[in-house]
Amino acid sequence: MKTQDQVHNRQACQVDIPEQPDPAVQETSFAADACDASSDLQVLDHEPIPDEEWHAQNGQSSALESQSNQHHQHGSYTYGSFTHTLRSGHDGHHKSTARALAPDLLRGLLIVLMALDHNSMALQSWDHGTAPHGENDSVPVNEWNRPIAHNIRVLTHLCAPGFTFLLGMGIVYFGRSRTNLGWSTTRMAWHFFTRAVVLTLVMITMGLGITLGDTWFLNIVLFALAVDYLLSGLIWLVTAKTEKMLAFIILKVLPEKKEDSATEPLLANRRGVEDIAPDRAIIRAADISWHIHNVLLSALAVVTIWWNILLSPTNGHCGAEPVAKLPDTIWARIWFYRVFDTEWRITSVFPPLAWISFAILGLVAGRIILARSWSTKAIMTGNLLAGVAFSIVFIGTRFLHVGNLSEGCLHMPEHAKPDSPENQYLASWRSFIYVTKYPPDVAFWAFTMAGNLFLFAFFGVIPPRLATIVFDPLLVFGTSALFFFVGHLTLQFVLARPAKHFFGHVMAHPDPWNPGQPAVGVDNLWVFFGFWLLVLAILYPACKWYGGFKRRRGPDSIFRFF
Repeated sequence: MKTQDQVHNRQACQVDIPEQPDPAVQETSFAADACDASSDLQVLDHEPIPDEEWHAQNGQSSALESQSNQHHQHGSYTYGSFTHTLRSGHDGHHKSTARALAPDLLRGLLIVLMALDHNSMALQSWDHGTAPHGENDSVPVNEWNRPIAHNIRVLTHLCAPGFTFLLGMGIVYFGRSRTNLGWSTTRMAWHFFTRAVVLTLVMITMGLGITLGDTWFLNIVLFALAVDYLLSGLIWLVTAKTEKMLAFIILKVLPEKKEDSATEPLLANRRGVEDIAPDRAIIRAADISWHIHNVLLSALAVVTIWWNILLSPTNGHCGAEPVAKLPDTIWARIWFYRVFDTEWRITSVFPPLAWISFAILGLVAGRIILARSWSTKAIMTGNLLAGVAFSIVFIGTRFLHVGNLSEGCLHMPEHAKPDSPENQYLASWRSFIYVTKYPPDVAFWAFTMAGNLFLFAFFGVIPPRLATIVFDPLLVFGTSALFFFVGHLTLQFVLARPAKHFFGHVMAHPDPWNPGQPAVGVDNLWVFFGFWLLVLAILYPACKWYGGFKRRRGPDSIFRFF
């Protein structure tokens, strides 16, 4: 039975936040989870609860509560993988929903940028990259792409890392939401597996359609997302178990603190609380375990991006003698390297294990965000500081020559000048931000994570009412991401045929779909951007309709995968 406070909180979530044009929630969408969380907030008073008191009141894990369930019975929301009740002050509901909208807004922006990037692929307007044949491990580059192409590509570098990062965050939200619905670990694991299979089947269907049957395995991101979703989901489930196990171990060896003697009325004037000491010991153990697991996950994220450097046949140095690091088979290479095999009709440019670091970072971010009801300012500050930290790492890769897969690979006109600096990355601003995407090197990892975190901080401070009006299209696209992905590629490649017929001409660069042939493309910028806006205009009502359709389905409906 809902308490009066819970009913009031649910009403507050519905009244204070304007209805979104596309309120559908998929497992990596965040808006509805915010309302679910705020519906169970138990506001004990209008005064904010001090951190120490709040932990003592709310921090028990469901497993550890067996030792202290005579003290408190609260709702369950994750502190890391541990359950607790979220805090709320005057604007608790507002803050919770504002946090929930920011990831969807970011995803919506990344989707729009992704469509702009794929615009050049469909219209074959120019070589796809900041430099012709560039962005590849240990591949020399001799010229920059035209300015508009270069700048668009730099912006769209944020897309794949951002999607994968938000995927990891979404898993934490998903786990919290489904745990509250009573889902078992087995059921969630089966969901992760099913979703990975569905994404792979969608990729195969799209590949056969786009290439007219020439390529059946066309991995331009979906296979990587599928595998990373499955692996990150399993990592989250394992973490949820080991975090509790470690907390039990810590609880047994944790020395008792003097302040655990319950000599001060921690929750005076709120509720009668007795025997606080055992609860506080439990919370300390849970907190220590939570922090340890965050450190371990962060270390895993670093390891899984650095192995792209370690597995490089040349260690990222142009001109070095390549040394095989993995067996020369498709099965071995497809997880870490790009694969182009005409015999097996396989094209894979996003190796899943080369990208999983971004998803693991998303797990860490999701755990921290859901640890407590942070203020909007705290979330913004945290994202900005994290963005600055990644920026420092990126700058370090340039000056220290570590974490790059492009050492000695830049041979642009500015590098041939007599006064060109010895450090190739300091010859020009384009050289400084040149990164390797296939596979992502540490420089790419740091550069794109910094950009995504700065955008995340920006979207996090936008009031929900303003966000649902001014940024309505981003919310619509951001909550129907896979549906948009399938739709935009289909539209772009279908509409590109008449566009190239009326506005296209023979280009200087080769046709990526027909090796050895010059491309026939559209490089008129008015047509280029008009084509992009047309695709967005067509997809907006389609995504809005699909969002409503998806919302009416159950939490385990296959349609939520789209």
